[in-house]
Amino acid sequence: MTENKETTKETLNFIEQIVEEDLASGKHQTILTRFPPEPNGYLHIGHAKSICLNFGLAQKYGGKTNLRFDDTNPEKEDVEYVNSIMEDIKWLGFQWEGDHHYASDYFDTLYEYAVKLIKAGKAYVCELTPEEVSEYRGTTTKPGKESPWRNRSIEENLSLFEKMKNGEIEEGKMMLRAKIDMASPNMHMRDPIMYRIRKVSHHRTGDKWNIYPMYDFAHGQSDYIEGITHSICTLEFEIHRPLYDWFLDQIADKDKIRPRQIEFARLNLSYTIMSKRKLLELVEKKVVTGWDDPRMPTISGFRRRGYTPESIRNFADEIGVAKRDGIIDVSLLEYFIRQDLNKNAERRMAVLNPLKVVITNYPENQTDELEAVNNPEDESKGKRKITFSRELYIERDDFMEDPPRKFFRLTVGREVRLRYAYFITCNEVVKDENGEIVELRCTYDPATKGGDSPDGRKVKATLHWVNAREAKDVEVRLYDRLFVKEDPNEVEEGQSFLDNINPDSLKIITGKVEPALTKVMPEEKYQFERLGYFTVDKDSTPEKVVFNRTVTLRDTWAKIKGK
Repeated sequence: MTENKETTKETLNFIEQIVEEDLASGKHQTILTRFPPEPNGYLHIGHAKSICLNFGLAQKYGGKTNLRFDDTNPEKEDVEYVNSIMEDIKWLGFQWEGDHHYASDYFDTLYEYAVKLIKAGKAYVCELTPEEVSEYRGTTTKPGKESPWRNRSIEENLSLFEKMKNGEIEEGKMMLRAKIDMASPNMHMRDPIMYRIRKVSHHRTGDKWNIYPMYDFAHGQSDYIEGITHSICTLEFEIHRPLYDWFLDQIADKDKIRPRQIEFARLNLSYTIMSKRKLLELVEKKVVTGWDDPRMPTISGFRRRGYTPESIRNFADEIGVAKRDGIIDVSLLEYFIRQDLNKNAERRMAVLNPLKVVITNYPENQTDELEAVNNPEDESKGKRKITFSRELYIERDDFMEDPPRKFFRLTVGREVRLRYAYFITCNEVVKDENGEIVELRCTYDPATKGGDSPDGRKVKATLHWVNAREAKDVEVRLYDRLFVKEDPNEVEEGQSFLDNINPDSLKIITGKVEPALTKVMPEEKYQFERLGYFTVDKDSTPEKVVFNRTVTLRDTWAKIKGK
């Protein structure tokens, strides 16, 4: 019994260990986590990891999770982002506790906390310019210098702070700073800015406020107001933790729940940009079509491309929680997409680079009806009917006139199997005036209907195909990685990350598909046999069906890198 307990303990990540210790000691009866995004952009895969962690912890330990928008920077915020964030969280399979919250819900209380610090002699109104603040702060090896306004009287600070709030002070002329320690080895403790003047309208509070709190002041106090037990954030905030705790020391009631900040390693993916600023640049410069472009690492982009919430949650579970930053290969994420779609996506046949095949010994006006399996991984998906006729399409890549030694697909004189249909043998190649192959003339063996030979003879290749008489045209968008470099931020002098854009990240072609693939709905997912997984795009209409390539059947980039 002891061994089982110890084994279980070893499988816990360090955050789970903290939570379990807090519950076992009685420090907390239940846990309350939070996800606090800024509404200034769309969520990306890094946020998805944080969502899975915060909501997952609460689910595991019978707690709850708040959704709180950190809307303290009104110049960059928009209701569009608020709505997209809520949609993304729900799509991932999570639901926050009660109504969603905003830091702006607490602006009055935060102002009162600031006044409390002024009255305690721990905050002051400073008139240095932002450039002077930076200069006075010193360096990591040199202590900072105190502001000439650091020792203003409490009464003067209170009066000026109220004038800042009332809009009586020009923007940029004053700020409220915490009075801590200008010689602290932690630069964030050198009298950090608490409030700055911003005379801009807020998407929720309108023109009520002329001052807005800085993140470091608003964040911990909002956690405290909501009764958050565990404030989980990424490693870049580890150096901010002493300031987080210092503010709480000034305002927290010892009889109330005090949040604890815990840091974990953020998610970094190869071939992927995670900076919200750079993602916005991609959108604004029209490198992509928008935040939900299927090449973007945003949750909405992944959803449009065809990724599933289950695959993203499984990926987050697999990479776990670490204390050190590292780069995860994007192929691991793609592996989980394939795993999920392999189990759940129905199979269909599509030809993306068509080459016409005429079966010369098949009756001209005859059509065969054949059975095809919808998903070999799930018998409950059943079977469907497909048709076969004298004229077909196969992939152009599945034929070579002069093949190398290990090419086992179709060539002149060779027999191959057509999936669910018959064995065929190529007898003749038809070319146009430019020498381009335009048609293959083949014969079929009627005894091999269904794809098996009664005499037991074997073939080395099975090809997918579509009936030329009934095949329908669809638009297929072949998406690939947006960047050619594993680290897109790695650039030569004078270059930017935009110089690492993959020029082949999107190719648009017309494919030939089974007729059933024109009666589909956006976000439906299919495996095009032998080609990959494809998802119906939101641009699709009954007149023009559009498919996005979600992921190939295997990691082709790994092969490229291995050459």
